[in-house]
Amino acid sequence: MSDLIKDLSELRLSYQKGELHETHVAENPHEQFLNWFNHALEAQLHEPYAMSLATASAQGRPHVRTLLLRGATEAGYDFYTNYDSQKGLDLADNPYAELLFYWPEQERQIRVGGRVEKISLEESTDYYHKRPRDSQIAAHISTPQSGVIVSREELQTRFQILQDQVSDKAELAKPEFWGGYRLQPDYYEFWQGRPNRLHDRLCYERIDGKWNLQRLMP
Repeated sequence: MSDLIKDLSELRLSYQKGELHETHVAENPHEQFLNWFNHALEAQLHEPYAMSLATASAQGRPHVRTLLLRGATEAGYDFYTNYDSQKGLDLADNPYAELLFYWPEQERQIRVGGRVEKISLEESTDYYHKRPRDSQIAAHISTPQSGVIVSREELQTRFQILQDQVSDKAELAKPEFWGGYRLQPDYYEFWQGRPNRLHDRLCYERIDGKWNLQRLMP
């Protein structure tokens, strides 16, 4: 097998699509997030609502994965998963996490950090019933999430069995082990790629109930 990449140090791009000035951003970081997020939606980027979620266990071991943003308000940023997943276990021990949105077509990145809490049962149930029916069924059989399973065929069999069992039911109950989380931000960082690696980085940090805006070294 040949090594197609001889020298990774030679792979680089020059970022030249934008700039970020303190005088051109919103005072409220959530408003600034929505400005950039809506711009990504309008540009029809591929899944701009996809994000990386970083958590850490009680022992400090980090875990990161890609999820879909399912709510963005002043109250926080929502995602849904199994409570018995690795992320759920991490958050039970260490309720702090960080989200990362990266839109390479616009040479932009946003980090959002803060404390994570479970969303109310009512909100989780409401969202569960908005999902496609097959996704609702899949939530029931995919436990424990990230647990070992013998084969793909075993998973498909479980799905088919439950699908047949509930074929005459108009509505499925939300699994007890599945629901939503909300990250309540206390830190944002907006990154805009710039030429010569002189990137623009503006961060908002919540101090004594107020947002403090600062520029960071690239």
